[in-house]
Amino acid sequence: MDTNNTSTCGEPVESNRLDRRSAIKWMLTASAALPFLKPDSLAQSGPAIPTPGGYGHDPNLLAPEIPWDRTLNKEQLKTTAALCDVILPRVDDSPSASELNVPDFIDEWVSAPYPDQQSDREVILSGLDWINQESNKRFQRPFYDLTESQKTAICDDIAYLPEAESQFKDRARFFAKHRNLTMGGYYTSDYGTKEVGYVGNVALTKFDGPPPEVLKFLGVDKAPW
Repeated sequence: MDTNNTSTCGEPVESNRLDRRSAIKWMLTASAALPFLKPDSLAQSGPAIPTPGGYGHDPNLLAPEIPWDRTLNKEQLKTTAALCDVILPRVDDSPSASELNVPDFIDEWVSAPYPDQQSDREVILSGLDWINQESNKRFQRPFYDLTESQKTAICDDIAYLPEAESQFKDRARFFAKHRNLTMGGYYTSDYGTKEVGYVGNVALTKFDGPPPEVLKFLGVDKAPW
């Protein structure tokens, strides 16, 4: 097959192909024009594709930051810290919940824009307001200024939902939610994970397979690998 741009008589003929220089020049010109084209001019025919919703970009796990404004004010944070320490006080060398910044964890949680967290936010905010009102009603001081026995007296009325009196049922639900968040914040901290012996996210140099009791529970003699 003759690949030269000449006729059989040796006459030059016009090629239908772009030479490399012309092709590059054409591509550069086209790419330079793209920013000035309207998006509609590039769209294919057919139904419009809806813009996906969401909550923003994925977090930067190497330099984490909180992308939303915090919710709790100073008064609410002090109340949260006091209640956290009723739930998980300092015991010997074990730090209290507030010493591990659990109130900050709760503040971050209820400030998040997701449906579950927004639902928890309503429960926590109304509960914090109530517990200070109840403290002022009983002892003429906010909850965070009470003695330990006074704090316990209030918490005893709301600490266990099934046994709470009818007027305290909603507040017992608040206490249960606050307790769950306190435990979650505490035991996902660096100290808390070590306290429970959690070793996740750590590379293993060797894995001997599931322990015998797990294999027995599953009803197998050995791991399948």
